[in-house]
Amino acid sequence: MRIDILTVLPEMLESPLNCSILKRAQDKGLVEIHVHNLRDYTTNRHRKVDDYPFGGEAGMVMQVQPIDAAISALKAERDYDEVIFTSPDGEVFDQPMANSMSLLNNIIILCGHYKGIDYRIREHLITKEISIGDYVLTGGEIPAVVMTDAIVRLIPGAIGDEQSALSDSFQDNLLAPPVYSRPAVYNGWEVPPVLLSGHQAKIDEWRHEQALERTRRLRPDLLKGME
Repeated sequence: MRIDILTVLPEMLESPLNCSILKRAQDKGLVEIHVHNLRDYTTNRHRKVDDYPFGGEAGMVMQVQPIDAAISALKAERDYDEVIFTSPDGEVFDQPMANSMSLLNNIIILCGHYKGIDYRIREHLITKEISIGDYVLTGGEIPAVVMTDAIVRLIPGAIGDEQSALSDSFQDNLLAPPVYSRPAVYNGWEVPPVLLSGHQAKIDEWRHEQALERTRRLRPDLLKGME
């Protein structure tokens, strides 16, 4: 899989994209993650990528030319399954979307900034708009990292124990059950005895009951239409 991220602030992405699971997946050759500075594609001699909006609205707008140039250059090298724009207007990113996107070959993620991007980009170049929630951030770099992390960890081999990703919260529309580790007793706080029983069927039943209980209590919206 290859993920190309277009941004005006590449330095925001350097650390999170080169740590932990994302770094290991890249080192194993499971994914290529490339960050592109949009200023490298502008024809403006001052490397500007933004300008004032027509109509006099406050703020600055990312211009068409450098974004079109960057996307066109990448598309000339390979085919892309999706060209994604991180936008508060987009479809809300969730686990089923991460699951399906982990099966793709190549994607471009365009990080918005300033007041937004020239709407012609959204009309002619973007295939999918994605939001990570109903709030506004300074730019799309953090959403790009969130999506990349959620997608890459699902690629077979990215996580040492592949079953771990399958038991994460939201995989079956349920929150994950509680997890415990050694010691079995700490400060008088005990691990549920069933987890120490060695009886896998009872452990699985307990985990499912706990997942249901936590979901009913904390995220009942996830159970709509299921019960």
